[in-house]
Amino acid sequence: MTYRARYACFAGCGEHHELDEVIYRCRNCGSLLDVEHDVEALRDRAPAAWMNLFERRWMRTEWPYGSGVWGKREWVLPGIDDASIVSFAEGGSNLLWAERYGRSIGLPDLWVKQCGNSHTGSFKDLGMTVLVSAVREMIRRGRPVRAVACASTGDTSAALSAYCAAAGIPSLVLLPRDKVSVAQLLQPLANGAMVFSLDTDFDGCMKVVQALTADGSIYLANSMNSLRIEGQKTVAMEIVQQFEWEVPDWIVLPGGNLGNVYALGKGLMLMRDLGLISKLPRLCVAQAANANPLYRAYVAGFDRYEPITATRTSASAIQIGAPVSIDRAIRVLRATDGVVEQATEDELADAAARADRTGMFNCPHTAVALAAVEKLIAAGTIDPSQRVVVVSTAHGLKFAEFKGAYHQGRLDGVTSRHANRPIELPADVDAVRRVLDAQPPPT
Repeated sequence: MTYRARYACFAGCGEHHELDEVIYRCRNCGSLLDVEHDVEALRDRAPAAWMNLFERRWMRTEWPYGSGVWGKREWVLPGIDDASIVSFAEGGSNLLWAERYGRSIGLPDLWVKQCGNSHTGSFKDLGMTVLVSAVREMIRRGRPVRAVACASTGDTSAALSAYCAAAGIPSLVLLPRDKVSVAQLLQPLANGAMVFSLDTDFDGCMKVVQALTADGSIYLANSMNSLRIEGQKTVAMEIVQQFEWEVPDWIVLPGGNLGNVYALGKGLMLMRDLGLISKLPRLCVAQAANANPLYRAYVAGFDRYEPITATRTSASAIQIGAPVSIDRAIRVLRATDGVVEQATEDELADAAARADRTGMFNCPHTAVALAAVEKLIAAGTIDPSQRVVVVSTAHGLKFAEFKGAYHQGRLDGVTSRHANRPIELPADVDAVRRVLDAQPPPT
């Protein structure tokens, strides 16, 4: 069976385009585009047959099935030539049972999908393998794409620069000056990207990159480009597959530009439409209180939405006040009986520290989601008997400055209740023993 996908207007005005066309919005109404799959054709395989196929491919050495994304290629980007695929074996990340932390907050069936355990250290790899592979195929077929560009708060730039470097395609990165971690700045520089540090925030960078890519010679890699969504939706598929094709009660994830929220919902709904699952989990989008436009819209019953000017937050990757995918996120939340919660700087830092004390080492964005889970349990929205998955979006090592500032008590507006500092002593075994002997017994 030959499977097919194409762009369709997200608002449903009927416009369609081929996936190799350089286009990001509907020419009729201005809505974002969506990648539309031929679901009827995909029904040529029974649900059990799709499950068996995906299980056989899961993280194999056969190219390109070492990737969790390309193991589901018919549902992602059907028809692409193997020679065009650019992959770092992304996906297939650990679904961690956070037993000790979960029990400490009254939720024993808590799991963390570790999407930061990826080549560049974030979930952005999942979408970028699809986008850069598609661009590589466009170039091989003669389309004059000079470079690929993105605005970024850090993780998108790392993924774009790495995948473009592997493909031999120039990359351009626009970052808000002094608003990304050192590690996030160094990644695109190391991969040879042309990096622009602009005196603005992410939303300002987004305006510049959209103007820069308007003539089509430079390809836009932000999540308003629906090819990114196709890779990111495999997170939902992996979660269900890792639970032996059972659906959790809740999936909680941090939200900034909100493309990932839509991607997760899209993956879940495709599994439902093809009969692999019979129900949808409830979704929760967690936002930093300093960058919470979706939360404000949710409190207003989604009757109105207004962009805001996001203020500084430790969860810098979601410091976005005018999210591009707001309409897509609201549609998914309505379809899944979803909720939106927020976390203050103190709440997210405290959640990160307590989770770290149980062996995790989460980024501040994941901490926003953990703090949201705690608040939903306290409110009775999440029942202690339910299975909850938190999507961890990036590796904690990208945010060593955040961790260090917490333990040194240097985070504004944060009480470092669980600070742990080195004990400085002379090089004397008796001095070390005296400190050890004074410690309380382990609990």
